[in-house]
Parts: sequence; structure tokens; C-alpha cells
Amino acid sequence: MTGGRGLLDLSPGAVLVLNGVEWTAREIAPQLGRLVLEHADGRVETRSISWLVNHRDARLARAVVASAAAGSGIQPRAATDLTESQLRQAVNRAEHVREAVTGFREGSAERARPGEPRPAYNPDNTTLTERRQAKVDEVKVMDPREAQMLGLSGLGLRTLQGLSTVAPQDLVLACADGRWTRRRGGRRSITVEIREAIFAVRRECAERSRITMSAKHRLLHQYVNETFPDFPQEKVPCRHTLAAVWLEWFGSEGGRQRYVRSAAAAAEAGVQSRIVVHRPGQVLALDSTPLPVKLRETVFGEPTDMTLTLALDLYTHSAPAFRLTPKGERSVDVAMLLRDVMLPLPMRASWGEEMQWPYPGVPSEIVAEFAGHDVAALPFFAPETVTTDHGGSYKSHDLVAAERELGCNVLPARALRPTDKFAVERAFSGFKTLLFEHLLGFTGTDVADRGSDPELDATLTVNQMEHLIATWIVQVWQNRELGEYAPAWGPGERHSPNSLFAAAMNQGGFSLRIPDPSLYYRLLPRHNVKIHPRRGVKILGLWYSADLFAEDRYQHPSARGGRHAGRWVVSSDRRDRRTVFFQDPDDHSLWHTLRWNGLPPEGEIPAFSDRTAADLLAEVARHGLAPKSDAELLPLLLGLLGDVTPVSAWPSRSAKKKRVARSHEQSRAAAAAADRPTPEPVSAEPAVMPARWRDQSRAVQEAVDSDRRRRRQAATASGPTAPPLLDDSLRGGLFLLPAAVPDSEPLENT
Repeated sequence: MTGGRGLLDLSPGAVLVLNGVEWTAREIAPQLGRLVLEHADGRVETRSISWLVNHRDARLARAVVASAAAGSGIQPRAATDLTESQLRQAVNRAEHVREAVTGFREGSAERARPGEPRPAYNPDNTTLTERRQAKVDEVKVMDPREAQMLGLSGLGLRTLQGLSTVAPQDLVLACADGRWTRRRGGRRSITVEIREAIFAVRRECAERSRITMSAKHRLLHQYVNETFPDFPQEKVPCRHTLAAVWLEWFGSEGGRQRYVRSAAAAAEAGVQSRIVVHRPGQVLALDSTPLPVKLRETVFGEPTDMTLTLALDLYTHSAPAFRLTPKGERSVDVAMLLRDVMLPLPMRASWGEEMQWPYPGVPSEIVAEFAGHDVAALPFFAPETVTTDHGGSYKSHDLVAAERELGCNVLPARALRPTDKFAVERAFSGFKTLLFEHLLGFTGTDVADRGSDPELDATLTVNQMEHLIATWIVQVWQNRELGEYAPAWGPGERHSPNSLFAAAMNQGGFSLRIPDPSLYYRLLPRHNVKIHPRRGVKILGLWYSADLFAEDRYQHPSARGGRHAGRWVVSSDRRDRRTVFFQDPDDHSLWHTLRWNGLPPEGEIPAFSDRTAADLLAEVARHGLAPKSDAELLPLLLGLLGDVTPVSAWPSRSAKKKRVARSHEQSRAAAAAADRPTPEPVSAEPAVMPARWRDQSRAVQEAVDSDRRRRRQAATASGPTAPPLLDDSLRGGLFLLPAAVPDSEPLENT
């Protein structure tokens, strides 16, 4: 039964429109050939189905058609569901249907093609029935393969009659073969037992090592055989069916087993939900990368590799802090980087007024008053959530404790999921292409792309590079257009990190919070120790003391309770092991500096880190020494530091490594001194050099002089020969020929 938009699908409750009046089908009795119709005013009429079929104006209400399509369980099909070849066949078939109805392929005389209308389809000379019969005869005489390729196979008279009632906008889709877009059903081979077995195999494979689909298929057979003994083994789906079902249900699962399990655990914990970042400081991404530029730690130092550690705000894409560290970053370096994010960047001598604090709402005078210095145009804020990777320095307990001290939420990125901190990875790429590639000593992305000798090209020192990066961030990076990283609330607008930060200040305000200087000590690793009456405190194998330990209250255990009851808390900076820090019990804002017992009472020795201290203790254990005082370890420490090196070892590679290692320790000590709120209590220049140091310096100078003397003597072994006098050379006369040279060995032919 047909209507204005296709077949009438009658069911109880369907709304029919008869001559423009709506009737509701209350009862349908197809076995009796009648139905009961009810009007809105309560009238009830019984009609035969044949009467409804032959009715000239009978159609379903649009609301009913829409509800029927919605109740089918699938979305309506569209022309986009067809492939290109299928769409061409449907369009060609629709053109033939329109030609049979109107005589023109496009359905109208105004859009007639050349040669239209053809004589058999001229609407002026033929009827609709004749045109339909002519189309059927035309299709019959065509080659079956050609008709199938054009989509005309099966185009009979009843099909043309049915397609003639379809609305013009739906004709192309109605001419498409319904098998192309048929409803997808379940696989008949996947029964309830097989479904249970597949999920059981997946749970088992999640904890095992990675196996192939063939092995999973054997496990499927094993589970069905043992769990359902009566299930026919020949009805177990084959391996290819299992692979297709596995891909449909669980995806490709192309990740490694370790990371698949971590992702599943994250999904069970509910941490896979997307985080919408909508304010500065909400999420701060930290990451490190090798600096692609060779640097010198001093002007005459050896070329060395540095590591760039960057903090990036995910909302504004600002870079509020960065660090350059030798070789690799440490947990204390990352902790100090978080502190730098909270501190305003001071103006430098070479920076002009255009680089001062420009953000509206908070005048630069107020910020400078709080900070104690002029502030540069770089955002600072307290981070709420910190996203890091799985590096050792980021997972250390010391850094986690520092993040808790700052009140940050730690959100580690998932392994092998670069989307969790994609912004900082793109920032590294931007730093490389916009700045590092233009510098001397650039090493390239890969070793194969490296220049002939980037170490020879290295001219910048670490301090110069740090100043260059800071200047470039304030001047260029913070004012550069974001492009695809523009905010969603401003489509089509141009934004930079500075403009986004200013917009966030106007929207939500700005919390002017600057941490106190004692934050440096609170972020350092803490040690719970006892105070020895004479030697002080022992931190990581070395003893430290100060005059304040002579007070009577430090001769007894601490009054602190809890897990470390009776112990005192001491903080240490492993970048510089010469001193540790002790918080005053009465005034918590006061921190005392404890010096290593091996330090002399005056002057200063070269800095050494925890690595050198570990080598020192290992050397002591190897020699079986048990010194009564750490001062006896000082000569051994000086030897490890490489201050006295044999002349024979100067040109060797090991000497270069020692010099580079010593330079790294000096850089770490300088960074530690810069992070402290107060300068070092030890004088930078000794007033009086100790006697043993003068002896060592004299021994080094004598070794250098003796080596130079030996080289000069080796270069002039025969000694210089005095030239003849001018008078002797002129006695024979100026015009006399020189004496003949005695015959020597014949020259070889060249």
C-alpha cells in the first residue's frame, strides 16, 4: 500500500491523513480485511483495507513517520553512506525513473539535456504508462552486465510505479539497493557460550605476556571444551572470525602489555576523564630535554652538554620558568623550578621598559613593592596540578614531598601517551626552530644531522645561554601568536600567552602571592637525625656542626613526637655538600648553616656534590680508614677533585672528563648558591691561604715549570750555532765564486 511518501506501514495507533483529516487506527484485522478508524471528536468508523488501498489521498502523518524511523533502533540512512560507485549507480537509476515519468533525465523541461525528449518519452505524444513500458523494453534489450553496471537491472514496471510516488528529494536514496545499507546484525556464530569464552580469554590475556591471535583462538577452544563440554567444537568460530570480533569489541590493542594494563588501571580508577583547563596555573606541565646546543660552563671551559627543564602553563602556553642543568636534572632542580614559577622574574640590566610588568589590573608598582624589585613581563602563579613524565627525578620522594609542601596535585602522564603533555613537547620544538637552530654549537635533532665539529663552534657560556633564553621568552615567546592553540571561547581571534593571561586576570582576578625566602629550605630533602655532642649531625655519611650545638638544649633529644620522635630535622642540598641547613626551634623563619667538619676554619675549598662525596666515602672504605675527624678526609677529597694531577695525565681523555666533571660541580654549587635567599656565610676569597694549600700550589707550579723546561730541552737538543762574522765572509772578495761543494750521494730522480 502506497502513500505520498512511500509505503503505509499500518499498526495500531498509527495516524492516517485522509483528505486532509487525521484518523487514528485503533484496531487492524488483516485476516478479516478491515480496520477501525477513530476521529479526534470521538467518531469511530470501520473501513475495509481495500477501500484504504484505493483511497486517492491517504498518507501517514509526518510525526508518525518520524517516530517510526526513530523507533527502528538505527539512524536514517543518507547518501553519504554510499560509496562513489554505488552513488553513481543510484543517480543513474534515478535519472531513468525521472525520464519515464516526465520525459527528461533531470525531471523538468527547463533543464533538458541535448536531444531530449527522446521520441519514446516525449510527454506531448505519449502517456505515463507508455513511457514506463518503453523504459522497461529499453532495459530488457540491454546487455545484463551493462544493465547491472548502470544499476538498471531489475527495473520493471511495478518498480517504476513504486518509485514514481517517491518525493524528488528522496529519489536517489530510494533508487539505491537496500542491501548496500542494510541493518548490521550480530554474528550467528557468536553464541552466548562463545561470548562468555571470548571475554574470559581477554581477561586472561590482560595479565599474561603478549600472545598472537592464534594462541588466543586455542585458549578459546580450551575454555569452551572445559566449561561447556556439550558444545560442538565445530561451531567454535575460526581464527579470522575471532580476530574480526576482537577488533570490533576491544579495538586494535596495539600497545605494549605493560601500558595496556596501566591504561586499564587508570580507566578503573576514573582518571581518564578529560580535563578542561580554564585558568592559568590550573595545570603545569614539566619536562626535560637535552639542550641541542653545545655550551661552555666558563669562557675557557670544555664544551659540554646541558639539559633544559621547562615549566609550561597549559592554559596560556606561557613559560614561567626554566632551568639549565649539567647532564641531567635532579629532584632538587625540579623543586627549585617550581619555586621559580611562584616567584616574579626580576628585571635585568640590559632589559628596557618594554619588558616590564604590562598586565592590567595590577600596577607594576604594587608588584614591585611586593617582590622587592622591578618585575619582568612574565606571569607567575601558584601551580595547582603538576603533570610530569616518569623520569627518575620526577618520581623521587624528595620531589613529591616538595610538591606537597607547595600544595600541588601530582598528575603523572600515562606512559607512552604524549597527548597528556603534548603542549610542552611542542614548546621544545618551537624553542629549537625559533631560537636554538640559529646559534653556534647547534647539534641538530639527530647524530646523523650533526655538523662536522659542533664542539669547536661552541662559544656561548651557560650564563650567556640562560640570559639569552630568558630574554627570548619575555620578548618573543610571550608575545607570539598561538595559532591552533588559541582558546575555544575566541574563535577567529588572535591571542598570545600574554593576552590570554591578561584576559584571565580580567575575568577571574589575580592572586598576588609571593612566597617567603624560607621556601628554599622547605623544598630541600629533610633528614631526621640525632645531634652528637662533639661531632654534630651526620648527613649522608658526612658530619656537620655549628657553634649553636654547644647550647644545652641541643645536648638532649628533640621534643618532637610522632614517627621520628626525639630527632632533629636537617635539610640538605645535594648540589653543594659543603653545608646543610638547620631550622631554629624557637624562630621557624630562621635557618642556621651547618658547615662540614672537614672544612678549614678559614677560606673555602672547591665545591663538591653528592657524587664526589660518595666517591670519597668509597675511597675511605677501600683503604680501611677510620679517621677521628672529617678534617683528615680533606687531603683525600682534594685528590678526588683533581686539583693535583700528574703531568703525565694532562693530555689524556680521563683528565678532560675530570675537568668537565669538576666544572659541572662548580655549576651545581653556583646554582645552589643562587637559589638560597642569603649569600654563603663562607667568604668567597680566602684571607689567608693555609700552609698545606700553599705547598700543594707550589708543587703544581714546580711540576708545570719542569714540564715546560723538559719540552724546551727536547726541542733544542743540539744547541744553537752562531753564524760567521760578516768580515770573514767578505775577505775573499765580493765577486769571487763560492767554493765547490763536495760530491755527495746522487739525488734520486723525481
